[in-house]
Amino acid sequence: MGARRIRREQRRVDMAESRHRNGVLKAKERTRRGLRLKAILKQGKLPYTPPILSWLSVELDKPGRLITQEDVDRFLS
Repeated sequence: MGARRIRREQRRVDMAESRHRNGVLKAKERTRRGLRLKAILKQGKLPYTPPILSWLSVELDKPGRLITQEDVDRFLS
């Protein structure tokens, strides 16, 4: 019965280490992705592709169907 607990605890330790190691890389990637998508937003007008609209929805904290061009212009300025 003790072996299961040991495996579970070791798995928890491994997952925590992995989150720490990968979290740094993911933060850097989020920054790069934000810059890339802002450049795309400056080039075009609504309607945007689903990945861009999804990212913009998170940034504006607003559903994609309710985002207007004025919201995008305000976000970019």
